[in-house]
Amino acid sequence: MVRLLMLRMMAFSGVLLSACTSVPFEADVYPNDPAYAPVSAQSLTPPPNVSGSLFNSGYRSGLYTDQQARRVGDIITVIFNEQYRSRKSAETSTEKDSSAAITPNAIAGMVPGWRNIGLDTDYDSAKDFSGKGEADRSNSLTGQISVSVADILPNGILKIRGEKWLTLSEGDEYIRITGMIRPQDITPDNTVASSKVADARISFGGRGALDNSTKQGLGDRLLNSPWWPF
Repeated sequence: MVRLLMLRMMAFSGVLLSACTSVPFEADVYPNDPAYAPVSAQSLTPPPNVSGSLFNSGYRSGLYTDQQARRVGDIITVIFNEQYRSRKSAETSTEKDSSAAITPNAIAGMVPGWRNIGLDTDYDSAKDFSGKGEADRSNSLTGQISVSVADILPNGILKIRGEKWLTLSEGDEYIRITGMIRPQDITPDNTVASSKVADARISFGGRGALDNSTKQGLGDRLLNSPWWPF
């Protein structure tokens, strides 16, 4: 009996562990991610000038022009002023009633039956469903971060990427951004608003003891996942 109980517990544990491996978890974040790192120094070496002149038009710098980012490796500051608010409400109500009655006819003057039990059948069914959901969310992000130009598209669009990490006593805080900007959206002081960044991917979060205390444990994630059958 004890052996059978142990086998059942082991089987249940195996099913539980297999389900836990399928529960989605947030990937841990670390500094120096290559997706947000600046371009290598080797790629910033000016190409050889085949014209024989010392002047290279691609690396000129005017005395009376604004020093804006326009080359790969240049630094630009992104100003965050993100404010979003969304609200959604839904309500559904359904109702269905049905009924049926079956009365057998007499056959040869006799009503069909079995052991004095008639075959008369009455059926009534009623279904009722009511659901309601409402969501109201607001997000805000302000600040700034300096990033580098990672690439220049043939049409002149600049691809930027970068990250900033702050190491605090309770853990680390980070902010990341990638996207594309137009040169004409860069202000004279070499800044660009985050609302002007196309295809932007902005991440703000943290890691460490303080961040882990706000996350659910393995058991809670399993209970709140679609894999939990109850």
